[in-house]
Amino acid sequence: MSETLARRVGRLISGGFHAVIDAAENLAPEAVMNENIREVEQAIESVRSELGKVLVQKHLTTKKLLDENNRHTLLADTIQTTLKAGRDDLAETGIAEQMDIEARLPILENSLSDCATQEKELERFIVALQAKRREMQNAIQEWKQSQKQAVTHEAISANKLNQINRETERSHNAFERILKRQTGMGLNPSDTAQLAKLKELEELNRSQQIKARLAQLKAADMI
Repeated sequence: MSETLARRVGRLISGGFHAVIDAAENLAPEAVMNENIREVEQAIESVRSELGKVLVQKHLTTKKLLDENNRHTLLADTIQTTLKAGRDDLAETGIAEQMDIEARLPILENSLSDCATQEKELERFIVALQAKRREMQNAIQEWKQSQKQAVTHEAISANKLNQINRETERSHNAFERILKRQTGMGLNPSDTAQLAKLKELEELNRSQQIKARLAQLKAADMI
């Protein structure tokens, strides 16, 4: 796998998704989070593509290694036959080809080993990225749930306020009905006649208080 792809996978797996959510609060949170998930999914596809190439290379290398070993065995038999026939020149040609095969075999074996190592590494990366995607999806669900709860809380608060306002209004209306029944006046500030009556009632009450105070003073002087 290329170093660039390896770094990309490492960055995605090690990144903190909750930090992304916090950073996206003032933007379009869900869109930002979904974009991060899409990036992980694209990385998964890239790793799968790379894994496919490695598997093809592994298959070709395995086939080449098998062919070279078979050719080496066949040459050994041919060399024995030419030696028995006294054809040393042909035996030398066969031996030279065997030596070339023997030089290539370690390279093919190393290549096959590298393919196996890359295959395991890429498979681990895919598993890790899939786990990261699940983590992100769970984080989004948690965020959505928290948003839903926040909206519900706001709605409850608004309903509570409306209820208080309604109760206040009912109390006000009840008081106004009692006052109107007792005095013939309501509490509508826009009603000029009612305001005048209220003022008159207030002045009458004050006048009565003054007369009562005067009577008390006179009574005290007579004692």
